[in-house]
Amino acid sequence: MYVADEFNNNVVWKLLKNATTPILVAGQLASPGSSTSQLYNPQDVYIDSNNNMYVSDCLNHRIQKYVNGSTIGTTFIGISASSGAALNQLSYPRHLSVDPTQTYMYIADDNNNRVMRYPMSSTTGTNGTIVAGGAGAGNTNTQLNNPWGLYYLPTVSNYLYITNAVGHSVMRWIPGASSGEFIAGTPGVSGSNATTLNQPLAIKLDSYLNMFVVDYGNSRVQMFCQNSQTGVTIAGTGTAGSSATQLSSPRGLAFDSSMNLYVSDGGNHRVQKYLKL
Repeated sequence: MYVADEFNNNVVWKLLKNATTPILVAGQLASPGSSTSQLYNPQDVYIDSNNNMYVSDCLNHRIQKYVNGSTIGTTFIGISASSGAALNQLSYPRHLSVDPTQTYMYIADDNNNRVMRYPMSSTTGTNGTIVAGGAGAGNTNTQLNNPWGLYYLPTVSNYLYITNAVGHSVMRWIPGASSGEFIAGTPGVSGSNATTLNQPLAIKLDSYLNMFVVDYGNSRVQMFCQNSQTGVTIAGTGTAGSSATQLSSPRGLAFDSSMNLYVSDGGNHRVQKYLKL
């Protein structure tokens, strides 16, 4: 398991199976910065088939690549410490998704309210392509509103699935299309019932197109069955807390090969494991 420890520590940890002590694999502990050995508010991690690691380095506005175990990163996408809206720039990149052939990386470009696609052969300064949003912040079907979470697996669905953190909604979008479709939450309106969300962050889908959304502002994880806009709470209670049944400002989620669920419980500084439903 890889964990982006974003706030005070500004590092990436690796926890081996059945281990209890993590290994620091990127960044300098409690030392944010923009050098090749530092990170500043890392958000997401991807490991390719050659064991190269990619980290969305949010406040440095770049994606860093670490080759096969190296702790020295090279800027793979974006221009280091340069926020902008040009096609070769990012502004607060959040979550990443890579297609199964490892041809393209998709990036939730938060402050630019767009999703960008870059070739996996990119280097710093390479131009990307806008594949969703890019029409300013908003809650219409042609806009994104601080996109954060991202899921794309064409073998399961042709759609990109995108969470709008400030828009309190989830959209699906064919890459390159001029508009998307709202599939969860009420656009621009936060709430805490079964059909609303409050700052949704991470998102995953299973092979049945069930959708799992980290509902940060409600301290819960919601599951939406295929074609349903009514969510079921599968982790957390909807009230922030530190008991075994509660979460506090969760930020990320992942599944293992057995479909056990792992949730990064930000406010409690822990990762919680939930056995397969």
